[in-house]
Amino acid sequence: MKVLLVGNYEFDGSTSMRIWANTLLRELSQRGIDVKLITPKPILGRMKPSSSGVGKWLGYCDRFLFFPGALQAAAGQADVVHICDNGGAIYVSRLKNKPVLVTCHDMLAVRGALGELPDLKASFFGRFLQRWICRGLQNANVVACVSQFTFDDLSRILNGRGNSRLVLNGLNYPYRQISSEEVDTRLAALSEIDRPFILHIGSSHRRKNRDGVLRVFAQAGRDTELRLVLAGRPLSREHLRLADELQIGDRIIQLSNPHVNIIEALYNRALALLFPSRFEGFGWPPVEAQACGCPVVASDIPPLKEIIGQSGLLHSLDDEQGMALSIQRLATDPALRNELQRRGLENVQSRFGTNRMMEQYVSLYREISFRNER
Repeated sequence: MKVLLVGNYEFDGSTSMRIWANTLLRELSQRGIDVKLITPKPILGRMKPSSSGVGKWLGYCDRFLFFPGALQAAAGQADVVHICDNGGAIYVSRLKNKPVLVTCHDMLAVRGALGELPDLKASFFGRFLQRWICRGLQNANVVACVSQFTFDDLSRILNGRGNSRLVLNGLNYPYRQISSEEVDTRLAALSEIDRPFILHIGSSHRRKNRDGVLRVFAQAGRDTELRLVLAGRPLSREHLRLADELQIGDRIIQLSNPHVNIIEALYNRALALLFPSRFEGFGWPPVEAQACGCPVVASDIPPLKEIIGQSGLLHSLDDEQGMALSIQRLATDPALRNELQRRGLENVQSRFGTNRMMEQYVSLYREISFRNER
């Protein structure tokens, strides 16, 4: 079987989607499957690499004008085409007579275009683009949804049209518990991480709720030596101002897009992962943290309730005091921390194994390729 993976544009700002596509490439190759990954090449976009402004429009030219021809040529040699992110569903119409699977990570942008999520408002072209994506999802042979929440969103928005399945995400990287000595070695260059800390991984996008992270930490860390480690994108000016207002600026450690070895060490060393997101389609950091034995304190939005369940400490978005109290309990109650470590590890091992995910994808490849041959 020959599988063609279709990844995202280099300058679209979606690091997690590039990691995920490369995970599929690696895992399929290890299973002896003839697999190739193709992505839109930056041509005009190289003049101004950006996911916004003029750079975004140059990227649209690369994605919509130049890439489809290259995709059709590559697809001619494949038995199955797997579009790794639902944003690429726009290409489904260019892949007629070829079995196509699309992975749908979330319908948040579509919901924003429909006016359901004011925080994710779309422009006129954005609304057109999301309608285009929905048509592609309807016409794909199968759409694999990464959570029940995303599955339900997709079914509702498409009015049941299309063929969707639930395929829970597996880990993109084999995160695991490592020895304290190994953690010390990996974090040796980060001398500022010398005291207990709370970890948050994400960006300054409003849906990630970093303002909530700062307010919760300000309450939880009062009269303690706790630090807040922020891994990912740097804080925005607005968030820096909020940190100063909360008088926690000197207790924040920012790590800009650290290597995965550092992230794994941080998960192993952190008192807890704080993840009070407003919107998610799945939520990788909580699962990654649990794989490393790190307790999770998070918002109780539907996808996180589904992914974490009883294995973490969940609170409503507006219950920031409750999140702060949970962090304080973890700092003073070793038994609670040990119990959450046990539950978290069991949750990951039983539900989010990469092998399980890959077996489901390979089964779907065979199903749609066989159906196409009949």
